[in-house]
Amino acid sequence: MKLILSSVSGVPIYEQIKQQVKAAILSGELGEGEALPSLRTLAKDLKISVLTVTRAYTELEQEGFVKNVQGRGCFVLGRGSQRMREHLLYEAETHLAEGIQAAKLAKLSQKELHRLLDILWEATTDDELFGSN
Repeated sequence: MKLILSSVSGVPIYEQIKQQVKAAILSGELGEGEALPSLRTLAKDLKISVLTVTRAYTELEQEGFVKNVQGRGCFVLGRGSQRMREHLLYEAETHLAEGIQAAKLAKLSQKELHRLLDILWEATTDDELFGSN
């Protein structure tokens, strides 16, 4: 896994790390049980503070993507972990709520919105979701 950081994007460095690690886990690039680089190693490689990496790893653990094991490191949890599922459910609810607001502004009926959701559901493959082209 190669992390690419931008100091001009306006996104905090810890958030960039977190987003890229999450994407690697969801795409399968990082597998269940796989160890992330140590805090010090990643900080040294990226030329950033250990505290920045610590924050990213801590938030990844809080969201259920990884498990920090004292003295051993940080390990990827499976896609089926309950905490990851809860986090993804929360994200789905948030995006659906935004979609409902947009649909109401566009004056779509509930039936039209359901139809649109069905079309999008059928058009989206697992390969698109998990990056397994």
